[in-house]
Amino acid sequence: MPRTVDHDRARRIAVRAQLLDGSATGVLDTVRRLGFLQIDPIATVATPQELVLWSRLGAFDRGELDRLLWDERRLFEWNALIWPIESLPMVRAWMRGYRRANTTARERWWRQFLEQNKGFRRYVLHELGRRGPLLSRDLEDRSVERGQRHRWHGSRHVGRMLEILQLRGEIGIVGRSGGQRLWDVADRWQPPDDRPLTRREADRLFAQQRFRALGVRLVKGEWRAHPEVADDPVGDRVTVLSPFDRLIHDRARAEALFGFRYRLEMYVPPAKREYGYYVLPVLRGDRIVGRIEPRFDRRTGDMQVLGRWGDTSRVDPVLERLRGFLQATAA
Repeated sequence: MPRTVDHDRARRIAVRAQLLDGSATGVLDTVRRLGFLQIDPIATVATPQELVLWSRLGAFDRGELDRLLWDERRLFEWNALIWPIESLPMVRAWMRGYRRANTTARERWWRQFLEQNKGFRRYVLHELGRRGPLLSRDLEDRSVERGQRHRWHGSRHVGRMLEILQLRGEIGIVGRSGGQRLWDVADRWQPPDDRPLTRREADRLFAQQRFRALGVRLVKGEWRAHPEVADDPVGDRVTVLSPFDRLIHDRARAEALFGFRYRLEMYVPPAKREYGYYVLPVLRGDRIVGRIEPRFDRRTGDMQVLGRWGDTSRVDPVLERLRGFLQATAA
Protein backbone atom coordinates (compact mmCIF):
# COMPACT_ATOMS: atom_id res chain seq x y z
CA MET A 1 0.00 0.00 0.00
CA PRO A 2 1.23 3.56 -0.73
CA ARG A 3 2.47 5.41 2.33
CA THR A 4 2.25 9.12 3.09
CA VAL A 5 5.67 10.79 3.40
CA ASP A 6 6.95 14.30 4.05
CA HIS A 7 8.39 16.53 1.38
CA ASP A 8 12.05 15.66 2.00
CA ARG A 9 11.37 11.92 1.85
CA ALA A 10 9.27 12.35 -1.29
CA ARG A 11 12.15 14.09 -3.01
CA ARG A 12 14.62 11.35 -2.06
CA ILE A 13 12.21 8.63 -3.17
CA ALA A 14 11.66 10.31 -6.54
CA VAL A 15 15.40 10.48 -7.20
CA ARG A 16 15.94 6.88 -6.10
CA ALA A 17 13.02 5.56 -8.13
CA GLN A 18 14.51 7.18 -11.24
CA LEU A 19 17.93 5.61 -10.54
CA LEU A 20 19.54 9.04 -10.29
CA ASP A 21 21.17 8.09 -6.99
CA GLY A 22 23.97 6.19 -8.74
CA SER A 23 22.31 2.77 -8.43
CA ALA A 24 21.78 2.13 -12.18
CA THR A 25 23.66 -0.95 -13.34
CA GLY A 26 23.18 -1.28 -17.11
CA VAL A 27 21.23 -0.13 -20.15
CA LEU A 28 18.66 -2.93 -20.18
CA ASP A 29 17.97 -2.85 -16.45
CA THR A 30 17.68 0.95 -16.54
CA VAL A 31 15.09 0.90 -19.34
CA ARG A 32 13.15 -1.80 -17.49
CA ARG A 33 13.17 0.20 -14.27
CA LEU A 34 12.21 3.47 -15.95
CA GLY A 35 9.54 1.76 -18.08
CA PHE A 36 10.55 3.41 -21.36
CA LEU A 37 12.86 5.94 -22.97
CA GLN A 38 11.52 8.84 -24.99
CA ILE A 39 12.99 9.21 -28.49
CA ASP A 40 13.51 12.60 -30.06
CA PRO A 41 15.75 13.66 -32.96
CA ILE A 42 16.84 16.83 -31.14
CA ALA A 43 20.49 16.36 -30.22
CA THR A 44 21.80 19.75 -29.12
CA VAL A 45 24.00 17.80 -26.70
CA ALA A 46 23.04 14.14 -27.19
CA THR A 47 19.75 12.54 -28.12
CA PRO A 48 17.28 12.41 -25.20
CA GLN A 49 17.47 8.62 -25.01
CA GLU A 50 21.27 8.76 -24.74
CA LEU A 51 21.32 11.65 -22.27
CA VAL A 52 18.76 9.99 -19.98
CA LEU A 53 20.93 6.87 -19.85
CA TRP A 54 24.14 8.87 -19.40
CA SER A 55 22.67 10.82 -16.45
CA ARG A 56 22.24 7.50 -14.65
CA LEU A 57 25.05 5.33 -15.96
CA GLY A 58 27.77 7.76 -16.94
CA ALA A 59 29.73 6.72 -20.01
CA PHE A 60 28.06 3.63 -21.45
CA ASP A 61 28.51 1.70 -24.68
CA ARG A 62 26.32 3.63 -27.12
CA GLY A 63 26.20 0.61 -29.41
CA GLU A 64 24.57 -1.44 -26.67
CA LEU A 65 21.25 0.32 -27.12
CA ASP A 66 21.23 -0.61 -30.81
CA ARG A 67 22.21 -4.20 -30.04
CA LEU A 68 19.40 -4.54 -27.50
CA LEU A 69 16.93 -3.07 -30.00
CA TRP A 70 17.86 -4.60 -33.33
CA ASP A 71 20.00 -7.68 -32.62
CA GLU A 72 18.88 -9.14 -29.30
CA ARG A 73 15.29 -7.77 -29.52
CA ARG A 74 15.17 -7.21 -25.77
CA LEU A 75 13.93 -3.68 -26.42
CA PHE A 76 11.58 -2.39 -29.11
CA GLU A 77 10.53 0.96 -30.53
CA TRP A 78 6.91 2.09 -30.71
CA ASN A 79 5.21 5.47 -30.75
CA ALA A 80 8.47 7.44 -30.29
CA LEU A 81 9.38 5.42 -27.18
CA ILE A 82 11.81 2.57 -26.47
CA TRP A 83 10.20 -0.20 -24.41
CA PRO A 84 11.46 -3.41 -22.79
CA ILE A 85 10.15 -6.44 -24.67
CA GLU A 86 8.29 -7.50 -21.51
CA SER A 87 5.97 -4.53 -22.12
CA LEU A 88 4.89 -5.78 -25.55
CA PRO A 89 1.63 -7.44 -24.33
CA MET A 90 0.64 -4.12 -22.75
CA VAL A 91 1.56 -2.16 -25.88
CA ARG A 92 -0.32 -4.64 -28.07
CA ALA A 93 -3.49 -3.90 -26.13
CA TRP A 94 -3.04 -0.20 -26.99
CA MET A 95 -2.35 -1.12 -30.62
CA ARG A 96 -5.67 -2.95 -30.80
CA GLY A 97 -7.31 0.05 -29.20
CA TYR A 98 -5.94 2.33 -31.92
CA ARG A 99 -7.60 0.13 -34.55
CA ARG A 100 -11.00 0.86 -32.98
CA ALA A 101 -10.35 4.42 -31.82
CA ASN A 102 -12.76 7.05 -33.14
CA THR A 103 -13.11 9.53 -30.29
CA THR A 104 -10.62 12.37 -30.74
CA ALA A 105 -10.21 14.57 -33.80
CA ARG A 106 -6.85 12.95 -34.45
CA GLU A 107 -8.33 9.43 -34.31
CA ARG A 108 -11.15 10.40 -36.65
CA TRP A 109 -8.61 11.85 -39.05
CA TRP A 110 -6.61 8.55 -39.00
CA ARG A 111 -9.75 6.59 -39.75
CA GLN A 112 -10.70 8.92 -42.61
CA PHE A 113 -7.18 8.79 -44.05
CA LEU A 114 -7.19 4.98 -44.06
CA GLU A 115 -10.70 4.85 -45.53
CA GLN A 116 -9.69 7.17 -48.37
CA ASN A 117 -6.41 5.32 -48.97
CA LYS A 118 -7.34 1.64 -48.90
CA GLY A 119 -5.30 0.92 -52.02
CA PHE A 120 -2.32 2.83 -50.65
CA ARG A 121 -2.48 0.84 -47.40
CA ARG A 122 -2.63 -2.47 -49.30
CA TYR A 123 0.36 -1.41 -51.41
CA VAL A 124 2.47 -0.50 -48.35
CA LEU A 125 1.68 -3.77 -46.55
CA HIS A 126 2.29 -5.80 -49.71
CA GLU A 127 5.66 -4.18 -50.41
CA LEU A 128 6.83 -4.58 -46.83
CA GLY A 129 5.72 -8.19 -46.82
CA ARG A 130 7.45 -8.86 -50.15
CA ARG A 131 10.59 -6.72 -49.88
CA GLY A 132 10.90 -5.57 -46.26
CA PRO A 133 12.50 -4.25 -44.23
CA LEU A 134 12.30 -0.94 -46.11
CA LEU A 135 12.95 2.74 -45.54
CA SER A 136 10.09 5.15 -46.16
CA ARG A 137 11.86 6.43 -49.29
CA ASP A 138 11.73 2.91 -50.75
CA LEU A 139 7.93 3.19 -50.99
CA GLU A 140 5.96 5.17 -53.56
CA ASP A 141 3.42 7.78 -52.54
CA ARG A 142 0.20 6.26 -53.83
CA SER A 143 -2.06 8.29 -51.57
CA VAL A 144 -5.08 10.13 -52.93
CA GLU A 145 -3.34 13.32 -51.77
CA ARG A 146 -0.01 12.72 -53.53
CA GLY A 147 1.49 15.95 -54.77
CA GLN A 148 -0.60 17.94 -52.30
CA ARG A 149 0.54 19.47 -49.02
CA HIS A 150 -1.41 18.87 -45.81
CA ARG A 151 -1.56 21.87 -43.48
CA TRP A 152 -0.15 19.80 -40.59
CA HIS A 153 1.87 17.02 -42.23
CA GLY A 154 3.15 18.61 -45.41
CA SER A 155 3.63 16.19 -48.28
CA ARG A 156 4.95 13.24 -46.22
CA HIS A 157 2.04 10.94 -47.05
CA VAL A 158 4.15 7.76 -46.99
CA GLY A 159 5.41 8.71 -43.54
CA ARG A 160 1.89 9.34 -42.32
CA MET A 161 0.71 5.94 -43.52
CA LEU A 162 3.66 4.20 -41.85
CA GLU A 163 3.07 6.01 -38.55
CA ILE A 164 -0.62 5.10 -38.49
CA LEU A 165 0.02 1.45 -39.34
CA GLN A 166 2.71 1.33 -36.65
CA LEU A 167 0.36 2.68 -34.00
CA ARG A 168 -2.19 0.03 -35.00
CA GLY A 169 0.42 -2.74 -34.73
CA GLU A 170 0.26 -3.75 -38.39
CA ILE A 171 3.90 -2.88 -39.01
CA GLY A 172 6.88 -2.11 -36.81
CA ILE A 173 10.31 -0.48 -36.70
CA VAL A 174 12.95 -3.20 -36.99
CA GLY A 175 16.14 -1.20 -37.41
CA ARG A 176 17.72 2.05 -38.48
CA SER A 177 19.93 2.98 -41.41
CA GLY A 178 21.71 6.31 -41.18
CA GLY A 179 19.24 7.33 -38.50
CA GLN A 180 16.25 6.53 -40.74
CA ARG A 181 13.75 3.93 -39.57
CA LEU A 182 13.49 0.53 -41.22
CA TRP A 183 9.92 -0.78 -41.42
CA ASP A 184 8.58 -4.32 -41.70
CA VAL A 185 5.31 -6.20 -41.21
CA ALA A 186 4.57 -6.93 -37.57
CA ASP A 187 4.41 -10.69 -37.91
CA ARG A 188 8.10 -10.85 -38.76
CA TRP A 189 9.35 -9.13 -35.61
CA GLN A 190 6.71 -9.66 -32.91
CA PRO A 191 6.72 -12.90 -30.91
CA PRO A 192 3.41 -14.79 -30.62
CA ASP A 193 0.69 -13.16 -28.50
CA ASP A 194 -0.08 -16.06 -26.18
CA ARG A 195 -2.32 -14.20 -23.74
CA PRO A 196 -3.72 -10.91 -25.07
CA LEU A 197 -4.37 -8.29 -22.41
CA THR A 198 -7.51 -6.21 -22.38
CA ARG A 199 -7.14 -2.45 -22.61
CA ARG A 200 -8.22 -2.16 -18.98
CA GLU A 201 -5.58 -4.67 -17.88
CA ALA A 202 -2.91 -2.86 -19.88
CA ASP A 203 -3.86 0.54 -18.46
CA ARG A 204 -3.81 -0.83 -14.92
CA LEU A 205 -0.42 -2.47 -15.45
CA PHE A 206 1.03 0.71 -16.91
CA ALA A 207 -0.28 2.80 -14.00
CA GLN A 208 1.43 0.43 -11.58
CA GLN A 209 4.69 0.56 -13.51
CA ARG A 210 4.55 4.34 -13.77
CA PHE A 211 3.99 4.74 -10.02
CA ARG A 212 6.98 2.48 -9.31
CA ALA A 213 9.19 4.34 -11.81
CA LEU A 214 8.28 7.79 -10.45
CA GLY A 215 8.30 6.74 -6.79
CA VAL A 216 5.84 9.33 -5.50
CA ARG A 217 2.67 11.09 -6.50
CA LEU A 218 0.83 14.08 -5.07
CA VAL A 219 -2.70 13.26 -3.89
CA LYS A 220 -4.83 16.01 -2.34
CA GLY A 221 -1.77 17.87 -1.10
CA GLU A 222 -0.03 14.76 0.31
CA TRP A 223 2.91 12.87 -1.11
CA ARG A 224 2.12 9.16 -1.50
CA ALA A 225 5.16 6.91 -1.90
CA HIS A 226 5.48 3.56 -3.62
CA PRO A 227 6.13 0.91 -0.94
CA GLU A 228 9.04 -0.68 -2.83
CA VAL A 229 11.22 2.45 -3.13
CA ALA A 230 13.60 3.25 -0.26
CA ASP A 231 13.66 6.72 1.27
CA ASP A 232 17.24 6.56 2.59
CA PRO A 233 19.36 9.69 2.17
CA VAL A 234 20.72 10.23 -1.35
CA GLY A 235 24.45 10.80 -1.85
CA ASP A 236 25.89 14.06 -3.10
CA ARG A 237 26.08 12.90 -6.73
CA VAL A 238 25.98 15.63 -9.40
CA THR A 239 24.65 15.19 -12.92
CA VAL A 240 22.70 17.08 -15.58
CA LEU A 241 19.27 16.09 -16.84
CA SER A 242 17.75 15.90 -20.30
CA PRO A 243 14.73 18.19 -20.78
CA PHE A 244 12.83 14.93 -21.48
CA ASP A 245 13.97 13.21 -18.26
CA ARG A 246 11.05 11.64 -16.38
CA LEU A 247 12.18 13.25 -13.12
CA ILE A 248 11.20 16.64 -14.54
CA HIS A 249 8.95 15.71 -17.47
CA ASP A 250 5.86 16.66 -15.46
CA ARG A 251 6.77 20.31 -14.94
CA ALA A 252 4.15 20.93 -12.23
CA ARG A 253 5.28 17.87 -10.27
CA ALA A 254 8.93 18.93 -10.60
CA GLU A 255 8.09 22.37 -9.28
CA ALA A 256 6.18 20.91 -6.32
CA LEU A 257 8.97 18.42 -5.51
CA PHE A 258 12.06 20.55 -6.07
CA GLY A 259 10.83 24.14 -6.03
CA PHE A 260 12.24 24.32 -9.56
CA ARG A 261 10.32 25.94 -12.39
CA TYR A 262 11.50 24.58 -15.71
CA ARG A 263 10.35 25.16 -19.26
CA LEU A 264 12.00 24.05 -22.50
CA GLU A 265 12.39 27.28 -24.47
CA MET A 266 13.36 25.88 -27.89
CA TYR A 267 10.18 27.21 -29.47
CA VAL A 268 10.22 30.53 -27.62
CA PRO A 269 11.51 33.51 -29.67
CA PRO A 270 15.10 34.27 -28.54
CA ALA A 271 14.20 37.70 -27.24
CA LYS A 272 11.55 36.20 -24.95
CA ARG A 273 13.62 33.37 -23.49
CA GLU A 274 14.27 33.51 -19.76
CA TYR A 275 17.31 31.24 -20.02
CA GLY A 276 18.28 29.58 -23.30
CA TYR A 277 17.44 27.32 -26.23
CA TYR A 278 18.30 23.92 -24.68
CA VAL A 279 19.00 24.25 -20.97
CA LEU A 280 19.75 21.25 -18.74
CA PRO A 281 18.84 21.16 -15.03
CA VAL A 282 21.68 20.38 -12.61
CA LEU A 283 20.82 17.68 -10.05
CA ARG A 284 22.92 17.49 -6.88
CA GLY A 285 21.88 14.67 -4.57
CA ASP A 286 18.13 15.04 -4.22
CA ARG A 287 17.94 18.73 -5.14
CA ILE A 288 17.93 20.59 -8.44
CA VAL A 289 20.36 23.41 -7.77
CA GLY A 290 20.93 25.11 -11.10
CA ARG A 291 20.82 24.93 -14.86
CA ILE A 292 23.35 25.01 -17.65
CA GLU A 293 23.27 25.38 -21.44
CA PRO A 294 25.87 23.24 -23.21
CA ARG A 295 25.93 22.86 -26.98
CA PHE A 296 27.79 20.17 -28.91
CA ASP A 297 28.89 21.08 -32.44
CA ARG A 298 29.21 17.77 -34.30
CA ARG A 299 30.92 19.44 -37.23
CA THR A 300 33.85 20.76 -35.19
CA GLY A 301 33.66 18.31 -32.27
CA ASP A 302 33.50 21.20 -29.77
CA MET A 303 31.17 21.38 -26.78
CA GLN A 304 30.81 24.85 -25.34
CA VAL A 305 28.78 26.25 -22.46
CA LEU A 306 26.52 29.12 -23.48
CA GLY A 307 25.10 29.93 -20.06
CA ARG A 308 24.97 29.03 -16.36
CA TRP A 309 22.36 29.81 -13.72
CA GLY A 310 22.08 28.95 -10.05
CA ASP A 311 24.66 26.75 -8.33
CA THR A 312 26.89 25.23 -11.00
CA SER A 313 29.99 25.12 -8.79
CA ARG A 314 30.41 21.37 -9.16
CA VAL A 315 29.27 20.91 -12.72
CA ASP A 316 32.60 21.29 -14.58
CA PRO A 317 33.80 17.72 -13.83
CA VAL A 318 30.37 16.49 -14.97
CA LEU A 319 30.74 18.37 -18.25
CA GLU A 320 34.21 16.89 -18.75
CA ARG A 321 32.76 13.40 -18.37
CA LEU A 322 30.02 14.33 -20.82
CA ARG A 323 32.63 15.58 -23.29
CA GLY A 324 34.44 12.29 -22.94
CA PHE A 325 31.25 10.37 -23.62
CA LEU A 326 30.56 12.47 -26.72
CA GLN A 327 34.23 12.48 -27.75
CA ALA A 328 34.03 16.26 -27.75
CA THR A 329 36.54 18.96 -26.93
CA ALA A 330 36.15 22.22 -25.03
CA ALA A 331 35.47 25.15 -27.34
